[in-house]
Amino acid sequence: MVISDFDESLKSVTTSLLYTDISPKEKYFITLNQWFDESLLKEISLQPLYFPSANKSNYDEFSNEYFEKYNQYPNQLSFLSYDLVGLVYYLILQNNSVVDKKMFRKKNLFKGKVGIFEIKNNKINHILNFYKVEDGEFKKIF
Repeated sequence: MVISDFDESLKSVTTSLLYTDISPKEKYFITLNQWFDESLLKEISLQPLYFPSANKSNYDEFSNEYFEKYNQYPNQLSFLSYDLVGLVYYLILQNNSVVDKKMFRKKNLFKGKVGIFEIKNNKINHILNFYKVEDGEFKKIF
């Protein structure tokens, strides 16, 4: 079952499903990127819960570095923006400092802090890892 929700709404949906005899023990609960929301670890009724995400160790490392520099934790936009700047720089270097549509035509891979980006057919795809929340921890599946 795919549940496209976050935070308290996600918990509300999964809890209400238990009253209809739908349990994550019998079905797969898959959701959108939860950004390693620690409160999910305490919600035993929704475990196991599966979600795609950026690499957790890179996410934790970036969050700690950001906190050390700015005395606050980053939001998701700052995390994604960090790689976006690196990706644009990489593409410009690969295209001899010429910024045009050709930059996105060649198949290419870029490994950033957030993860791996695949450039193919004028599109950039972010290749995510897949995690599950189970037994009070985030477990990387692939």
